[in-house]
Amino acid sequence: MTTRILIAEDEPLMRERLVAMLAQRWPDAAVVAVAENGNDAWDGYLEHEPEVVFLDIRMPGLSGLEVAERIGTAAHVVFVTAYDQYAVDAFETGAVDYLLKPVEADRLDRAIERIKAKLAAQPADLADLLSRLKAAVPQPVQERMKWIKATVGKQIKLINVDDVLFFQSDTKYTRVVLSDSEALIRTPLKDLLGGLDPDRFWQIHRGTLVNVAAIQAAERIDAERMQVLVKGCSERLPVSRAFTHLFRD
Repeated sequence: MTTRILIAEDEPLMRERLVAMLAQRWPDAAVVAVAENGNDAWDGYLEHEPEVVFLDIRMPGLSGLEVAERIGTAAHVVFVTAYDQYAVDAFETGAVDYLLKPVEADRLDRAIERIKAKLAAQPADLADLLSRLKAAVPQPVQERMKWIKATVGKQIKLINVDDVLFFQSDTKYTRVVLSDSEALIRTPLKDLLGGLDPDRFWQIHRGTLVNVAAIQAAERIDAERMQVLVKGCSERLPVSRAFTHLFRD
């Protein structure tokens, strides 16, 4: 079985180098997605569900740490970092591997061997490691989105995000659904992720973000599928497999 890999790295030369090195040193694996920022990395993960993810710690949009937090125990993570001052201490548990920039061939070989040894096992729970890394790595202050500009007919409306029931991808647009109306915006759903408070807006599908306060209930359709019922709305929102854990007891 071919091991699927996602690479997220915002430096073009480093990204190309890592792709080329993996093709040479792990030929029976396949790089199924390459991202230059955290938003694309998360979107690529949801689309391809790779077994292994190489994440730059610092990227535009979602950081590598935030992407890893969203992935949880669903994939094996290798962090790529230039911050050697904290790397050794933070990674000493051995729960996950890391590569220092610039990536050296022998170091990548060791990381690949460690990953291969772990592939048959459940990926490690990174909660403790991510907490230590967040404490060690200076995090940019994230300004949370409060208003959405949306075109409704001939008007440009300012919509308070608290009033939004859910956001949903719709071809080239994103639907902004309120209790009494809806609007379309050109901002892709993946680009809204970094600006919205993740405790207030849950992603329940690759194409859906729902206001937690608007959730009436989550119901199981069958053993594999769930859907969310939203207050003040007749639509049922499907929950993809990657997000069913949000509704476990």
